[in-house]
Amino acid sequence: MRPESVRERGSASVEQVGLSALLALALAAAIAAVLAGGDVDAGRSLAGSIARKIRCAPRLPDACRHHPLVPAYGWPLARLARALAPLPAAVPGGSGVPLYPVDFRSCRSGGCADGSRRPTAFTEIDDRRATLGWVELSYWLYRPGLGWERVVRRASDEDVAAAASTRVLLKDDPVLVPLETLPGRDHYEFAAGEEPPWRWRLHGTHNGWSS
Repeated sequence: MRPESVRERGSASVEQVGLSALLALALAAAIAAVLAGGDVDAGRSLAGSIARKIRCAPRLPDACRHHPLVPAYGWPLARLARALAPLPAAVPGGSGVPLYPVDFRSCRSGGCADGSRRPTAFTEIDDRRATLGWVELSYWLYRPGLGWERVVRRASDEDVAAAASTRVLLKDDPVLVPLETLPGRDHYEFAAGEEPPWRWRLHGTHNGWSS
């Protein structure tokens, strides 16, 4: 019998085998499409799709198929968050140029907050319906050079029920990013005067898939 260490080095998990098979099939399909005279862009699209699947594989259950609001808060509150989301608005910056709220992870200057990028709001939900009868939704808006603005909405169970038909789509504006499940949210560096008020204040838990 071979030593245990040798057997372990030669083993592979079901997930590793499955991922290898998926990549092999995708590569074969892309090569076949190009050889058949297909558009090279189709191969790039396929590669992008594979990359997205690999990125979201280690994340929350079913996160690849749903908007991030859903695994963070569950469907009822995800729909409420979309229904009550503030309309994207520009605010004059220090130079007078209107600035829209943007994703701080990819935009830190006024030049990319001029409306050329999709407006973004970071969400925080405090569900007190069981004790106080309301749920509070905070929308945190970041504008480079101006810092953070908080827009607060409060809703009852009736409001949650009224939002039941709201669709939660990735294409809708503003982009909604739940802070509770944002990786490394407390460790981003910001310029003086732009320190996020929510830093170190949010719990890193989520209960979306159980609600």
